[in-house]
Amino acid sequence: MAGKKHVFLIATLLSLLVSSVVAHGGKQVGVTYDERSLIVNGKRELLFSGSIHYPRSTPDMWPELILKAKAGGLNVIQTYVFWNIHEPEQGKFNFEGPYDLVKFLKTIGENGMYATLRLGPFIQAEWNHGGLPYWLREIPDIIFRSDNEPFKHHMEKFVTKIIDMMKEEKLFASQGGPIILSQIENEYNTVQLAYRNLGVSYVQWAGNMALGLNTGVPWVMCKQKDAPGPVINTCNGRQCGDTFTGPNKPNKPSLWTENWTAQFRVFGDPPSQRSAEDTAFSVARWFSKNGSLVNYYMYHGGTNFDRTAASFVTTRYYDEAPLDEYGLQREPKWGHLKDLHRALNLCKKALLWGSPNVQKLSADVEVRIFEQPGTKVCAAFLANNNSKEAETVQFRGQEYYLPARSISILPDCKTVVYNTMTVVSQHNSRSFVKSRKTNKLEWNMYSETIPAQLVVDSILPKELYNLTKDKTDYTWFTTTINVDRRDMNERKRINPVLRVASLGHAMVAFVNGEFVGSAHGSQIEKSFVLQHSVDLKPGVNFVTLLGTLVGLPDSGAYMEHRYAGPRGVSILGLNTGTLDLTSNGWGHQVGLSGETAKLFTEEGGEKVTWTKVQKAGPPVTWYKTHFDAPEGKSPVAVRMTGMKKGMIWINGKSIGRYWMTYLSPLGEPTQLEYHIPRSYLKPTDNLMVIFEEEEANPEKIEILTVNRDTICSYVTEYHPPSVKSWERKNNKFTPVVDNAKPAAHLKCPNQKKIIAVQFASFGDPLGTCGEYAVGTCHSPVSKQVVEEHCLGKTSCDIPVDKGLFSGKKDDCPDTSRTLAVQVKCSNKDPKRSAN
Repeated sequence: MAGKKHVFLIATLLSLLVSSVVAHGGKQVGVTYDERSLIVNGKRELLFSGSIHYPRSTPDMWPELILKAKAGGLNVIQTYVFWNIHEPEQGKFNFEGPYDLVKFLKTIGENGMYATLRLGPFIQAEWNHGGLPYWLREIPDIIFRSDNEPFKHHMEKFVTKIIDMMKEEKLFASQGGPIILSQIENEYNTVQLAYRNLGVSYVQWAGNMALGLNTGVPWVMCKQKDAPGPVINTCNGRQCGDTFTGPNKPNKPSLWTENWTAQFRVFGDPPSQRSAEDTAFSVARWFSKNGSLVNYYMYHGGTNFDRTAASFVTTRYYDEAPLDEYGLQREPKWGHLKDLHRALNLCKKALLWGSPNVQKLSADVEVRIFEQPGTKVCAAFLANNNSKEAETVQFRGQEYYLPARSISILPDCKTVVYNTMTVVSQHNSRSFVKSRKTNKLEWNMYSETIPAQLVVDSILPKELYNLTKDKTDYTWFTTTINVDRRDMNERKRINPVLRVASLGHAMVAFVNGEFVGSAHGSQIEKSFVLQHSVDLKPGVNFVTLLGTLVGLPDSGAYMEHRYAGPRGVSILGLNTGTLDLTSNGWGHQVGLSGETAKLFTEEGGEKVTWTKVQKAGPPVTWYKTHFDAPEGKSPVAVRMTGMKKGMIWINGKSIGRYWMTYLSPLGEPTQLEYHIPRSYLKPTDNLMVIFEEEEANPEKIEILTVNRDTICSYVTEYHPPSVKSWERKNNKFTPVVDNAKPAAHLKCPNQKKIIAVQFASFGDPLGTCGEYAVGTCHSPVSKQVVEEHCLGKTSCDIPVDKGLFSGKKDDCPDTSRTLAVQVKCSNKDPKRSAN
């Protein structure tokens, strides 16, 4: 009992340290909190945060990503710290290039934003091994994420190193830097029961260890109900406004560390979607229920370069986020959330200082009000919780229309400035355009040597993780069998069958140097069985297996005890019965000979003889070509048409795994295009090298540029005006226009101009951006009106006004009007561009 009191006293003292605010140049500097919000540098803040992970983009992309996040209304950037890229070998650290954590955080601060640093150091994040370096698995007696001395030693050592780096660079808010929150561990409640009492004590140890580092900013634990002492327990999920049970102490604020903007994808998945409307609803709900921080996971997902993706996770990550894989604004998600942040900021004083109360207006409609008695400070959130039916309600003497499952925000308790279901912001469509400069690629190839008989070093096939040690995806396994002629079945079309039961993840099989077949598992079920008929010959036969990994696991309890690779090998169909080869004696070769020779570099490629591609190449083959950087400044991608599964390098740098033959239930590859960062490219003579595991032909591969130059708007006459029509000035909520009305708002990216109006209809148009069609009611002057307002401009506003679009006669007087517009943006002269 005395020991528990001692720990509690230490935690209490540390709480005071964490919550301290010090004078810094005459200003209050540091972060405290109470039950309402974080208090940053002496001020309460509404915090809109977005996850951007520094190793999932390139340093040249960081400033633009951060500026786009800020333009979208964010004031915080959240990132994990990735232990396995910073300490890939024990005691050897890397903080250079895309791994320059300090530079990334300084860039955030230089752009006037805050940062949240999620140290983990277990992070999950669909990242290889959950961020834990492979060498940890080889520490004697280690048990990950448990009250285990070897794990705690190395965890504390790494966390302390990162914290010391941050302090040295003065990056904590208590030092005048951008970091306002830090996180220790990650969603531990999901596995805690597996460790029983050792899980309970580990959580307490981790929280108190973090507090002892004296950062001067609060610590959080996400999805951790028993977060110790002053450590804040936070919510992760899609609907935390409804699912979060609340802070575990009354003096802690409600923080949402992961609002999933879509869903990560694994190979074999169909497209992942989450609408802008649903995301906005969840955020409005959260802030109406006393939330003060939301973080979008992800705001920019980016790319899992090289071999950094976890088991079966695609190379493209959270492409459906407000900023897509290439850093382009995905509309309407980016714009609709930007409008939401503006609407919430109009309510800021009421939310942070008002008293909340709730009223039921009908069975499905409620209003949540924040009001300061005796003042005009008032904000209201009208919520229709019916997911199918719209409803009209009375509130304080006025009538309000609420679409199904929507929230209207009233910053003065009277005026609707935003509705979560009613999208005023523009839409856009992404285009992949074949580069004019790289339309003819000349390919050469070199076939990997298929080993027939490696030196036998084990009775059984060895385990893949332990063999590869996270240095490669590939390991060769070989064994031999001597087949007597009497063992062979003399009937035609009845061949023996090679059967390999594997714990994962994929495999290519050969017998006597000839390709037999391939098989693979999935993210849900890593194990699989390869079964293919084989041609055996009398005498010695060589069985060769190429075992393949598709990332290490990133979640679950006891990760140090996960295994992969062949566990049973047999030949079926012999006259003498089934022949078990599992204990036959096996040789192993870790990695490909082409990896050892670095064939993906110019220097390495000179070590072998390449031949011109004439037709489809055999399995386990290297391909290379040279190309010039595509025209313009748009992002670049490669579409892997004709290929099956393997890895891509550009000028010696891996851009990740590709997998074209693992089709989704929709019959399409999960990922077609793969990001080539502009910073990887030279103006001319860029080297692309591909390792392909199966028979394939690279001649249909295309180099593409990527844009979102097709922009649209879809606005009804009942839409609220843009939230930009109001402001809060001198603590007063006021309109900035004389007569706020609904309008279509269009803005081209990157200062481009509208060169063509591709569709315009004022009436009852149908469809979505890129697929609009005229309905039964249509104004014949629609296109003319839009062209007059928009052509040749970088942005334009078109009022939704019957007088503007109607001729002498209204042909459909009983139809409520909608304006649908689609335009094309470009740097070209609109006079020279065809519609």
